[in-house]
Amino acid sequence: MLWNTVLLLVASLSGAEEPVCRQIGEPENPQLSKNGDIILGGIFSFHTSWKGRQDTYMRRPPPLQCTSLNFRAFQFAQAMLFAIEEINNSTDLLPGIFLGYKIYDACGSIARGVRVALALANGNEDISAASKAPCTRPAQVQAIMGETSSSPCMAISTVIGPFHIPLISHYATCACLSDKVRYPSFLRTIPSDFYQSRALAQLVKHFGWTWVGAIRTNDDYGNNGMAIFTETAQQLGICLEYSVSFFRTDPPEKLQAIIDIIKASTSQVIVTFLSHMDLDILIHELAHHNLTGYQWVGTEGWIVDSYTATMNGHHILDGAIGLSIPKAHVTGMREFMLDVKPLNSSSNELFTEFWETMFDCRFKQTKGSEGNQRDCTGSEDLSGQQNIFTDMSLMAIFNNLYKGVYAVAHALHNILGCKEICSNKVQPDPFTILQHIKKAHFKTKEGEEVYFNENGDPVAKYEIINWQPNKNGSVEFVTVGLYDTSLPAEKQLNLHTKSLIWAHNSEQVPVSVCSETCRPGTRKVLQKGKPICCYDCIPCAEGEISNTTDSITCVQCHPEFWSNEKRDDCEKKDTEFLSYEEIMGALLTASSLLGTCMTAIVAVIFFRYRNTPIVKANNSELSFLLLFSLALCFLCSLTFIGRPSEWSCMLRHTAFGITFVLCISCVLGKTIVVLMAFRATLPGSNVMKWFGPPQQRLSVLAFTLIQVLICILWLTISPPFPFKNFKHFKDKIILECVLGSAVGFWAVLGYIGLLAMLCFFLAFLARKLPDNFNEAKFITFSMLIFCAVWITFIPAYVSSPGKFSVAVEIFAILASSFGLLICIFIPKCYIILLKPEKNTKKNMMGKMPSKSS
Repeated sequence: MLWNTVLLLVASLSGAEEPVCRQIGEPENPQLSKNGDIILGGIFSFHTSWKGRQDTYMRRPPPLQCTSLNFRAFQFAQAMLFAIEEINNSTDLLPGIFLGYKIYDACGSIARGVRVALALANGNEDISAASKAPCTRPAQVQAIMGETSSSPCMAISTVIGPFHIPLISHYATCACLSDKVRYPSFLRTIPSDFYQSRALAQLVKHFGWTWVGAIRTNDDYGNNGMAIFTETAQQLGICLEYSVSFFRTDPPEKLQAIIDIIKASTSQVIVTFLSHMDLDILIHELAHHNLTGYQWVGTEGWIVDSYTATMNGHHILDGAIGLSIPKAHVTGMREFMLDVKPLNSSSNELFTEFWETMFDCRFKQTKGSEGNQRDCTGSEDLSGQQNIFTDMSLMAIFNNLYKGVYAVAHALHNILGCKEICSNKVQPDPFTILQHIKKAHFKTKEGEEVYFNENGDPVAKYEIINWQPNKNGSVEFVTVGLYDTSLPAEKQLNLHTKSLIWAHNSEQVPVSVCSETCRPGTRKVLQKGKPICCYDCIPCAEGEISNTTDSITCVQCHPEFWSNEKRDDCEKKDTEFLSYEEIMGALLTASSLLGTCMTAIVAVIFFRYRNTPIVKANNSELSFLLLFSLALCFLCSLTFIGRPSEWSCMLRHTAFGITFVLCISCVLGKTIVVLMAFRATLPGSNVMKWFGPPQQRLSVLAFTLIQVLICILWLTISPPFPFKNFKHFKDKIILECVLGSAVGFWAVLGYIGLLAMLCFFLAFLARKLPDNFNEAKFITFSMLIFCAVWITFIPAYVSSPGKFSVAVEIFAILASSFGLLICIFIPKCYIILLKPEKNTKKNMMGKMPSKSS
């Protein structure tokens, strides 16, 4: 407290004016400056590196000694000066206001960039005791143009953001800078990498490259840009075989490790998020190892950099494709840039170095120049030089600086209420300027529309550039497409693929996949422990298809369809049923018709010889009824042939059941008649009166009506119906008649079997009756055949698939019908036609004479 009092007393007694506000540390002086009513700041790296120094921490470190003159930064500075000069000469924008500038060299150092930004915000002037200005006063500049890279912009914006001083960058693309919470005063005239990264991913996807390598600069630009690209690429099904980073100051071992990774890789496409300075170092190493033939995909950081295109080893990048800021033209800018006079400039030291480097000369007044350098006068013509400074390939970036200066000017014009002249020359508040810049919306003299979105970014538009080598060995940057985020998503990418040249000067699109595309008919199965882009192609199973490439699943065909041989389409299954056209159906049809014809012939024979003893003795009425039922049995087999339908399914089984019961009933009636006739020959027997013709008809009718009743119940409760069977065969459909009620079917079949067994039993009992023509013996044989056929039918029917089960049933019907016809009627026809002498009543009733008599 006492010491402070002494200091105040000394200050009050001193007659000289002592400064009361002094900047701590050495003042930072701008490399380029000019006074004006309103001052704009600029930060560019006129040098890209600095000499190393050993800090002892015993004394204050000396200032950086900047090295490696950067012509690009001179171009950026000239673009800014051109815009300021044009505005100062304009009568429409800021009339009466003269813009000045202070431009600093950041030397490629983030720390120095922050330091000079603070110098632009605070100023270097000391304030004397007599001055009424407070130590805490507004910023010395109203806005700052720069820096070129993302990392310095992040650091500078973090420092000056709380003071709301606008920082407008022309080349910093990191998407992270769109965060207005962390960087509230940052704006830019170049699109964010948020869009560029997605555009790169869509470009890679467009050409079918799903297996790529990735190299990035190890800074905010490279790391953030590649992170967004990786995320988008994964969404599009693109895999990164490797993703490595490096910085130009990394040791050689780090670069060698990257070379080894590239050598060991299988991907043919390399996606880069590199600055041109880092790429130059990488290309030099790749050329040393002769690593050629890769397809390079680049960003705006190097894709149109003329220096990279002329350096040794640039042929490695032949065929490269990438995104660039759309070409621009600013009238008068090229002429202004080349009109540099070092002896008339505001910073003779910087421009002297520039001039001496440009022409490899020395000014006479320059000390320490090498003796082998020629003298220069400062009046040499720059337009005749061929180097980075005279190259205007980055005019689009110069235009970004031009637009940034004009955005500040339009904001000031609105704030100051300028009309014919700006009467208000009071320094505006930076916060107010920032808000007006965000709202700025104008057109440049070339007609380009300029405005910012809510994040301080412009609308993203990119040209797609292709490196195409000329015959003279140089590289031409050919525009082959456009990417415009203002268009609908499906129209944003527009490419002219016919004009593209690829690696090795090939016109064929390179292939870069971990696994070949799975053709239709196969599905992808991921390889264990590998990315999703590495897979095996497995053929679809039977009945399944995939009709797209790279399908992850196979789709099951509809039950009525089946996969073709290639498994890429479902074809309608062949339907199988017993048809008249096929051989088996034709043979069975012929057999059925043959049996019907035979039955009709027998009926004709019996009718013609109806008055002969053999016909009369065999109960002609039941015989004709039996022949009629046999004809129906033969014909009912035809209902089993052909495409099943509702009526045919119901008809075939009911017709079969009823006709066979009618047939067996007649046979049973004949058997009973034979037994009754034998009983009637016995003395005192009167049994025939109980089973005469009326009883015979009634018994046949009764037995048949029982089967009719069973069939009616079956058809009422659960009738047979047509059904498509998909189970027996995978590749075809079996059209069959489902029984409906299995109980009904087996009841019909069982009733027939019951009558057949009864008939067989009775016929067996009467097989040795004492007459010359034993009817019962033939009935026994016929019933034996009938029962044998239907007993073997059951297992054969159950085990036969598809149409063969129908064929088995038809065969059983025909076999049993032929058995009845042949066993019962053929012997009689033989006697009638061939042995008429035996067709007598005596022969029918009496015994044949023995051979001994």
